[in-house]
Amino acid sequence: MNIEDLMNIKVTSVSKTEQKLSRTAAAISVITEEDIRRSSATNIPDLLRMVPGVDVAQIDANTWAISARGLNDEFSNELLVLLDGRNMYTPTFGGVLWGQLDLPLENIERIEVIRGPGGSIWGANAVNGVINIITKEASETRGGLLVSGGGNLNQGFGTAQFGGGLGNDTNFRVYAKYFNQDHSPDVSGQNAGDGWHSLRGGFRTDSTLSEKDSLMLQGDLFTEKEGETAVFLPAITSPGLVTIHAEAGESGGFLQSVWKHTYSKRSDTTLSASYSVYKSDDVLNSFVEGRKTFNLDFQDHAAWGERQDFVWGLGYQYSASRSQGNITVGLNPANLNTQVFSSFIQDEIALIPERFYLTVGAKLEHNYYTGFSAMPSVRVTVSPSARYSVWAAISRAERTPVSTDTAIRKNFGSTPGPGGTPVLSSLIGNPQFKNEDLIAYELGYRATVSKRLSIDLAAYYNDYDHQQTIESSPEFLETTPAPVHLVMPVTYQNLMHGEAHGFEITAKWKVTERWTLSPGYDFERFHMHVGPTSQDIGTVIDTEGSDPHVHASLRSHVDLSTTLAWDASAYFVDRVTFQAVPSYTRLDTQLSWKCGERLTLSLAGRNLLRDRHLEFVETGNDPTLVKRSAYAKVMWSF
Repeated sequence: MNIEDLMNIKVTSVSKTEQKLSRTAAAISVITEEDIRRSSATNIPDLLRMVPGVDVAQIDANTWAISARGLNDEFSNELLVLLDGRNMYTPTFGGVLWGQLDLPLENIERIEVIRGPGGSIWGANAVNGVINIITKEASETRGGLLVSGGGNLNQGFGTAQFGGGLGNDTNFRVYAKYFNQDHSPDVSGQNAGDGWHSLRGGFRTDSTLSEKDSLMLQGDLFTEKEGETAVFLPAITSPGLVTIHAEAGESGGFLQSVWKHTYSKRSDTTLSASYSVYKSDDVLNSFVEGRKTFNLDFQDHAAWGERQDFVWGLGYQYSASRSQGNITVGLNPANLNTQVFSSFIQDEIALIPERFYLTVGAKLEHNYYTGFSAMPSVRVTVSPSARYSVWAAISRAERTPVSTDTAIRKNFGSTPGPGGTPVLSSLIGNPQFKNEDLIAYELGYRATVSKRLSIDLAAYYNDYDHQQTIESSPEFLETTPAPVHLVMPVTYQNLMHGEAHGFEITAKWKVTERWTLSPGYDFERFHMHVGPTSQDIGTVIDTEGSDPHVHASLRSHVDLSTTLAWDASAYFVDRVTFQAVPSYTRLDTQLSWKCGERLTLSLAGRNLLRDRHLEFVETGNDPTLVKRSAYAKVMWSF
């Protein structure tokens, strides 16, 4: 792609309708099919490292902490992730189980990443960002594909896929994917016991039902085993948690259909439905859970005249959870069925066609825990010329409670009390926990400086309210499990507020016809405060120091010849003060040789600058290190 093509990529995640990237009033980045092919990444989390404002930190061999614009954690509950528009946010912990997103990278058309709120379109939990992974239509993957490779960390991986036609009106693909990933070292250099083994299969069909109707149907099944560091309480009288290495299993799948009726080039209707199931025997969190979720979404889009583009929709979600806890941790109630009802409306008005656009919209939701919430936004784009544009936005977004906020019971250990009665320290969920609120102010600038250079700049100010704190609660006596013990609980409250500010800048510079550079930089700072009634002395420090203040990156692509390409990516990540994680720089590279039209050989190296480094420390668990790795890959299409 040339620079102008990149700026005119069509995106859908900002307004649920197609827009040119250069015209969107949001901080959005697109990881294209070309970017994916050129990267040395073997999974989606590592692909996201190339997006400024997105913090990707590997916790162990099978777990990541990923967030946009701060507030990073293993379950980053203010980031919404979608797969072809299907919500991947888990209502148990909040955030995303990234292992469930291990689809073949060759089937991804693009990944759209919004840094900033998307609540007026996507609803609750789209607070600091939205990641929408969009897969290719079946017609784009006809024929066979075999991918195989291995190395010192990714010891063996492979994908087998075949696509074709069923009659004149339907295309299909089916695939199977497997990988076996070795363990990471812990800080002492020993085996951390976190190896990862996964098997996944799936299909997709795209059918033309008539001149105006199309139907997409896709589904996946997966099973995986993950080594984990588990913590558990042996008995009520135990002074603390005990750490062990164990293996946990996850399995599940989904089925999704999308029907689209096109009235004209300016008007269409979409109806999508999905059903997903998963079961997690998560020893790390010490309880077993199974969940079934049904989603139904309707959307209607119409362009009115030459100046208005109008879209509205309705949504419904039903989710049923069944869990089994133990003495260490559990949910009360253990089984819960929840529903979410939603509607949204948005109108894009061309006040001056091709020059000045105003977009207003809002989403209304009703959830099980807190009832109704409203998430409006106002966005403006001004394009004095075709070469550059300025945009601004004001948005409100909310994070709604999840099961671990309202229903968790986690016991940490006990000490002897008066008369020998054990005193048990516990975290108990708060059924009255409220929504966490954000009002975001954003400003951006995009420019095609020349045929060889483009830049994209975004700045923001986030005003947070009703953020989560941990507060003391009245003690009480408990008789079960034996022996009789006194409970000293803490619980969640909404007593923190504050602000964050920052900026992100990216560029694309085509140095020569064969050499392209893509630099990026972002900066962010949090300033948080607790209310006068709060007794929490740790959450402010945690929040302000949980993310690197600075990320910087430089990606390079060189076509050494018509068949040989070299890619290299350098990433600098600032220190994380609260976790005492030092700053680090990582270098990834890949050399690709295209042997004819159908065979490609690749040799990749990752984390080449240091043998191992620390990226994230999960509270209560032993940290693991990310180690230097290399692999070779063969891809054959036929």
